[in-house]
Amino acid sequence: MIWPFNRKTETRIASSDPYLGEFLGARWTARADVEKASGHAVAHRCIAAISESLAGVPLKLYRKTEDGGREAATDHPLYEVLQTQTSATLTAFEAREWLVSSILTYGNAYAKIDRNGRGQVTALHPLVAGTVAVEVLKSGRLRYKVARADGAVDVILQDEMLHLRYRTRDGVLGMSPLQIASATVALALAQQDQAGAAAENAFRPAGALVFPDKLAAGSGAGSKESVVAKFKERFIGAMKANEVMILDSGAKFETFSFNSKDSEFLESRKLSNLDICRVFGVPPSVAGILDDSNYASNVEESRALVTRCLAPMAKRIEQAMNVALLTPESRKTFFLEHDLAGLLRGDLTTRYAAYRVGREGGWLSSNEIRAFENMSKIEGGDSYVEPLNYGLLGANDNRGKIDEAAA
Repeated sequence: MIWPFNRKTETRIASSDPYLGEFLGARWTARADVEKASGHAVAHRCIAAISESLAGVPLKLYRKTEDGGREAATDHPLYEVLQTQTSATLTAFEAREWLVSSILTYGNAYAKIDRNGRGQVTALHPLVAGTVAVEVLKSGRLRYKVARADGAVDVILQDEMLHLRYRTRDGVLGMSPLQIASATVALALAQQDQAGAAAENAFRPAGALVFPDKLAAGSGAGSKESVVAKFKERFIGAMKANEVMILDSGAKFETFSFNSKDSEFLESRKLSNLDICRVFGVPPSVAGILDDSNYASNVEESRALVTRCLAPMAKRIEQAMNVALLTPESRKTFFLEHDLAGLLRGDLTTRYAAYRVGREGGWLSSNEIRAFENMSKIEGGDSYVEPLNYGLLGANDNRGKIDEAAA
């Protein structure tokens, strides 16, 4: 038998863009909505802790000096863009917080670049990640299309866009950590919805209405549907938890024996909260989970946040900004870097003990120490000291002179 219809070939296009997949109706197991997931209490705290911490530390433009050192390039327009005001409507803190939050929520962050006649960056305009589409040109360079509120589309070339990515598989788009760990996040959201549904009923378990006789079918008076509807209207809800229940015609209300504690629901939610902390690399105490924590462990976890979470994210941002905001010629002289030292300073006793080691070791002056503590310079504070028992090897060796005198 010959098939009467012509066969058509199917053409498929592979894409790693999650928004394009969502638009075309793609679905997969345990998919998490990033907008809803970012509103989860623990996920929100993790995103806020990382974005606020990085936005709060200095991100400075440095100039390389001839002696191999560096100095703050305060005379460069980009310095003020990153330190004080990023655009006409955003401070540097607000803009940097926006960009880091966008990376952690959507996997990508975008900002349109303004330059002056000398090619120096004078402003950055962060963009909503969902309004930006990325195209790869035949030359291998990228082109960005930004959808505006009035329906128009702006086309921005690669040199005019700052694009920050989370982990990427194609070198074009970053992946959201919330979508990478979609199964973990979806479980946490499902548990959150379940807890919310239980709260609407004042955490009372479901039960059964038992009638001695069979109820009428359909939805009319005396039917199962009408009885259940009236019962819910009268007794279900947190504001109706203490209402008096009167049942006639031999009806009984029997509650089920299980509850949240018996099913270990609360413990399961705690585990899901810890899993979300693992997704973002944030210690539990930083996210507000203080079970089995103390002062010493909190201090160590705060240091772990800097070294294991903030430092890699800072390096990711620095390298992207160095490439996008500085020309190849400018990168020979200038570079961007976060100053995370303030987050590792420790308490007063620890800092002063470290200053003493540096001062007595001869590599810190009094004015350098005072600068760390935001104190003004003092006269004579630029000098360095050296312990009396320190010296160059062999410089004070008098054995040769003793041997000559003995001869």
